[in-house]
Amino acid sequence: MTRTKQDGEVTLATVGPGDLPAFKADMEASFAVAVIEEFGSLPEGSIPSGSDLDESMTAPGTELLHILCDGRKVGGAVVVIDEATQRNSLDLFFLSPAQHGRGLGLKAWMAIERRYPGTRAWQTHTPYFEKRNIHFYVNKCGFKIVEFFSDRHPDPHFPGPSGLPGGGEMFRFEKVM
Repeated sequence: MTRTKQDGEVTLATVGPGDLPAFKADMEASFAVAVIEEFGSLPEGSIPSGSDLDESMTAPGTELLHILCDGRKVGGAVVVIDEATQRNSLDLFFLSPAQHGRGLGLKAWMAIERRYPGTRAWQTHTPYFEKRNIHFYVNKCGFKIVEFFSDRHPDPHFPGPSGLPGGGEMFRFEKVM
């Protein structure tokens, strides 16, 4: 049988405390690829910064998820679930660069939607320079761009410098379920 790009069962598993160092390293390595492709090199430190990762991964309602394909770890997600409003957030989402282009990102997103069926709306962010992500969220997953953050319209939740190259410009996406 020939493997097509859609082959492979995608499932999710909770990240255990012992998995955190590898989870963070895999996430940083995944995000670094896009920065290097766009800007030629990484700025000092990791992208996102270690402190931003720690803050995101320890916020109230946060769940850390491994993305598995046929039982093998191929990526991860950090989601924040607001039980009261069910307006949930996809804070971080990544696939190993070796897994790009196989349709696994969409399968992973669909698995996340199935895992949280009570969600009324999802939101996420991505940097302006990440054209692949913009295409993925809008054209594949059904999100809509609802806000653009820049020096003239800073994100009220993160008003300081983002640490991202390219001026830190970001899109905020929302998907009403």
